Amino acid sequence: MNIKPLSDHIFVEAFSEEKTTKGGIFIPETAEEKPVMGKIIAVGPGKTNDEGKLIPLNVKVGDKILFTKYSPNDIKIDDKEYLVIREDDVLAIIE
Repeated sequence: MNIKPLSDHIFVEAFSEEKTTKGGIFIPETAEEKPVMGKIIAVGPGKTNDEGKLIPLNVKVGDKILFTKYSPNDIKIDDKEYLVIREDDVLAIIE
């Protein structure tokens, strides 16, 4: 299925860095906090300003990003979970 987000929406596939602590203790999925990192799967064309001019996004498909913890909306498509966020909620691109 092809997904084309509208406006400045971004589809993200979330990932977590570690599932165990430095001491080797396993952290169950139910105790984990929401992910704040992910890989961009699809981006919208950009935001329109007050004059009607399109402002393109600063991120692109394939970028790994940090985003705010409570901003994403969860969506399930074809038994796979994605997060939908706006560009304003992206904190940084991980290089």
